[in-house]
Amino acid sequence: MSSFGVLFRVTTYGESHCKSVGCIVEGVPPGMSLTEEDIQTQLTRRRPGQSKLSTPRNEKDRVEIQSGTEFDKTLGTPIGMIVKNEDQRPHDYGEMDQYPRPSHADFTYIEKYGIKASSGGGRSSARETIGRVAAGAIAEKFLKLVSNVEIVAFVSQIGTVKMNRNPFDPSFQHVLNTITREQVDASGPIRCPDPSVSTAMVKEIEKYRGEKDSIGGVVTCVVRNVPVGLGEPCFDKLEAMLAHAMLSLPASKGFEIGSGFAGVELPGSKHNDPFVFNKEDGRLRTKTNNSGGIQGGISNGEHIYFSVPFKSAATISQEQETSTYSGTNGILAAKGRHDPSVTPRATPIVEAMTALVLADAYLIQKSREATRNIVN
Repeated sequence: MSSFGVLFRVTTYGESHCKSVGCIVEGVPPGMSLTEEDIQTQLTRRRPGQSKLSTPRNEKDRVEIQSGTEFDKTLGTPIGMIVKNEDQRPHDYGEMDQYPRPSHADFTYIEKYGIKASSGGGRSSARETIGRVAAGAIAEKFLKLVSNVEIVAFVSQIGTVKMNRNPFDPSFQHVLNTITREQVDASGPIRCPDPSVSTAMVKEIEKYRGEKDSIGGVVTCVVRNVPVGLGEPCFDKLEAMLAHAMLSLPASKGFEIGSGFAGVELPGSKHNDPFVFNKEDGRLRTKTNNSGGIQGGISNGEHIYFSVPFKSAATISQEQETSTYSGTNGILAAKGRHDPSVTPRATPIVEAMTALVLADAYLIQKSREATRNIVN
């Protein structure tokens, strides 16, 4: 489906080489200040053609708000947003009408629908995420207003080159406590805040680009100032909704929250997060945060942090042995413009989906609290 969320809900539209892509966002509270520039910042961070580490496709990705606002204020009605595709080259994909690209969605789409977009990846293309990022920018502004929520994603691994993300290491926890988007972007297009590995990451991507190949990586995200009580047991636990959001992204292949897989190596006596009373804010906090800010599927007020692996981009210019749809063996060297690594450009998309999950969970919890106050 092309819709996500319950109360704060986004529906995206568009294919990789159609006239435009965009979204409709429902559930945005009325009276909130909102301009196109509020949204453009994140779209600009996502856009292609910013460096040799991404596809050279030249799209400005300028957003236009079509509805739902007046005099820079939200009306409470659906917000429609459009981004025009200006650098379309559908002719780059002629040969691929005969060949399903290895590990791409060409084969599965045509089997499911009996037809597919003739150029690019259609709805499986990363162009679809423009609508998500635009909607996420609104969700993020809302969360900032109601709880000063901070969402920061960064590249923590490219291929075999990785920064320290040991959940039990105080230095990694310090990164989670202090990292800012300004620090992430200061590292350049690689978006890794650790200078000891960021240069090596760039070289790793350049190596595969030179070989007409691609390489994957990992995006880590931290969310600070999350209100307590977000998340719906049992099937809509907050980490389950975050996982749903992240695994819906193109090229994503997993989700790890808190201590993740490393946590299986510790006994409960060492893995548990003991509670301590914080006199400064007058509430319970946890001494450690192996849970990743969520317990029982509900936010506990600590930082939420998780990692998402993105596979190597499926479309590469290197010749590959494959088969046509009719079963004839052949060689395919994909044309077009493609990312040697999608990971750096995925950071604002991860942030956007995180914001959408949390904004929806916030509105759901507030509706529950309002009802509780009525009956009490």
